[in-house]
Amino acid sequence: MKVIVVGCGRVGADLAYRLYKNGHEIAIIDNVGAAFNTLPTDFQGRTVEGDVLSQSVLHRAGIETADALAAVTNSDALNAVVSHVAKKIYHVKNVVTRNYDPHCRAMLEAFGLEIVGSTSWGAQRMEEVITRTGPEPVFSAGNGEVEIYEVRIPANLAGRTLRDLTAPEAIPVAVTRAGRADMPNPDHVLAEDDVVHFSATADGIREIRARLD
Repeated sequence: MKVIVVGCGRVGADLAYRLYKNGHEIAIIDNVGAAFNTLPTDFQGRTVEGDVLSQSVLHRAGIETADALAAVTNSDALNAVVSHVAKKIYHVKNVVTRNYDPHCRAMLEAFGLEIVGSTSWGAQRMEEVITRTGPEPVFSAGNGEVEIYEVRIPANLAGRTLRDLTAPEAIPVAVTRAGRADMPNPDHVLAEDDVVHFSATADGIREIRARLD
């Protein structure tokens, strides 16, 4: 896959290197040549120095044939414009945009972009680690608005049904017993040490925690 990474800071350099090591064809753009020193020495993708809003710079990076573009600079406005241009003018199929300042998220959403907000996600994840009292998230979608949680059934809930644990914003997606996973059934009778995976919002998992307590 041909991927353009816009911005060679810590995030951009790490992303470009990860993609390169996984066999993708990478071009990374930054307007400061010294930024490319952040890349590992064995990175062999293309580096393109220049203003990313310049058509010639985008063409040098190969945007006409790019399969994906990630805009990961520390400027939300620049990320929004570059991503919009990639989608609407060059018809790049897979465009992902970094949200650097959470206060600017609404602007990025107005463009209809797929957003990764590392600041918001990181803060939420730290809050979960600090305050957690039970279920652990094993997968996070979007910026953590919905996560998959792993819940191990304690002895005091053995004999209850899965329906007793389900909440409006916490939906069971699998029940595992003795290593075998099954599709959830509301009337499934739970046993101690069953593992139930829930798709849940923050409010939903708080309700599940309350029921476990």
